[in-house]
Amino acid sequence: MSEHNFAYPDRYLPIAEYGIIGNLHTTALVSVTGSIDFLCLPRFDSPTVFARILDADIGGFFSFECVAEDTQHKQLYLPGTNILITRFLSEDGIAELTDFMPIVSEERDFAIFRRLKGVYGQHTVRIKIAPRYSYGKTDCRIEKKPNGRGYLLHDPNGEQPTMHLICNMEMDIQDSALTATIDLSQGDDIDFILTLDEGKNFDLDWMECFTECRRYWTEWSAKCKYNGFWKEAVMRSALTLKLLTSARYGSTIAAATFGLPEKMGGSRNWDYRFTWVRDAAFTMYAFLRLGYTKEAEQFMDWIRDKCMAHLQLMYAIDGETELHEMELDHLEGYRGSKPVRIGNGAHDQTQMDIYGELIDTIYLYNKAGGSITHDFWQSIRGIVDFVIENWKKEDHGIWEVRSEKQRFLHSAVCCWVAIDRAMKIAEDRSLPCPMGEWRKVRDTIYEDIYHNFWNEDIQAYVQYKGSDTVDASALLMPLLRFVSSQEPRWLSTFKAIEEKLSADVLIFRYKLEQGATDGLEGDEGAFAICSFWYVECLARIGELDKATVVFEKMLGYANHLGLMSEEIGIHGEQLGNFPQAFSHLSLISAAFQINKKRK
Repeated sequence: MSEHNFAYPDRYLPIAEYGIIGNLHTTALVSVTGSIDFLCLPRFDSPTVFARILDADIGGFFSFECVAEDTQHKQLYLPGTNILITRFLSEDGIAELTDFMPIVSEERDFAIFRRLKGVYGQHTVRIKIAPRYSYGKTDCRIEKKPNGRGYLLHDPNGEQPTMHLICNMEMDIQDSALTATIDLSQGDDIDFILTLDEGKNFDLDWMECFTECRRYWTEWSAKCKYNGFWKEAVMRSALTLKLLTSARYGSTIAAATFGLPEKMGGSRNWDYRFTWVRDAAFTMYAFLRLGYTKEAEQFMDWIRDKCMAHLQLMYAIDGETELHEMELDHLEGYRGSKPVRIGNGAHDQTQMDIYGELIDTIYLYNKAGGSITHDFWQSIRGIVDFVIENWKKEDHGIWEVRSEKQRFLHSAVCCWVAIDRAMKIAEDRSLPCPMGEWRKVRDTIYEDIYHNFWNEDIQAYVQYKGSDTVDASALLMPLLRFVSSQEPRWLSTFKAIEEKLSADVLIFRYKLEQGATDGLEGDEGAFAICSFWYVECLARIGELDKATVVFEKMLGYANHLGLMSEEIGIHGEQLGNFPQAFSHLSLISAAFQINKKRK
């Protein structure tokens, strides 16, 4: 919990000044000042109805503002839940806003519950609800709901569902927005329920819905098997990953948002509301470590149903394969960071690492008691056959470079992993496979990496075959059990990464001007996931005290709620889409590794 002064420098709050709520179908970002500035309806990858974080003028928002000039704000989650509390503190007293989404089985049953409570003293509060449909392109048409309390908020083009605002007060309709100014006294509760007109009737007892939502999250949190150091940070990361997971499909998105910049004012502004096989596999690894086998089972069902016949890099949450990328020229972008993109043109890239990451997760799923049916095993064998035929192919790599293909180190390592883990599954389950052929190719890949990706001049494994630059993804080599953490060549690579890619505990993925080019200008921040990989490696090589210090310093880069975006800028600011699954799943893995070594 931290304290903030109310201010919108340059019309935008820092990315870190947001919390997230959700219902396992979509998510919303709530600012530390109590404004919903990002919401897609009815699901994660739908167009926005609130997007002020991407355009302060036309994006749309749902805000509360105490008019007292000295108002400060504090924000916290109720422990073990995704129920968010925002406090307004001034000389007038204390007011409190509670935000949550009921957990529902159908997307159409979406609702956000908001309760403004007078805790102490007297307050004057301005309220404004200004939806903007279709990524801010379309104003809202508002009418008072006939024969019932509240208001209907229509998309004039009929492309998005009509919202229903239920409230126990009269509001003014002004310029496609609902506005009101109220006097809030101690003991007052003013409730707002924003739902869909076509869905479930949420005109119910507010406290009943709150209690049900709180029970869902506390019971889910209680299933966590992690009992080591930093449990609160690990639990917050797990709760965040759960919010990014689809209850309907079992797939998981890489981040809640699109278009947030990796460099302020820069052009690396991508849409992360999709299911990357890599990110989802790592997320399931984190869930399995914490004891959440149900999430892994649902993801495996999704993989079997949607992907095994022809695996590609990424999908929409429902398994759709065409993710056409386009630019939303009408949006200003966060603090002028353009272009704002939706869709993702990387969906048809070749990235050979995904096969190893997926089969590694299936291997862990099998170890946790998951089912490997005959048909599933045949699909796994098909992936291995593909890897055996294509492991020498150049690809776009883990960082999705959009120009030249290379034979990347990490992709080669993951091809080895794909065959190795499939062999282990076969041995454990006594499943039929050409074990001799698989072993021969696996060992050939190992020899190729050991000899041909090593650069004698810089004494390190390099980013791609023939290059002279190191890449932070080499930190994964011992984590994937390709090499021992005491392997001299890898230890030399580790030292080179420390020297060339670190700024204290911040680790950059590689030097853009020296490595594979992504075709874009400008630099970027340090990747949080790389820093947590670094922590794991320190623990594995025996530098446990240093690993602990680095981990705890990295926690200091999280926001006031324990949330992290993709990158950390050189001024300590959070950059990129938020919150980011990669950052939180690697935090869990790093904490797990330190605690394992401490036992």
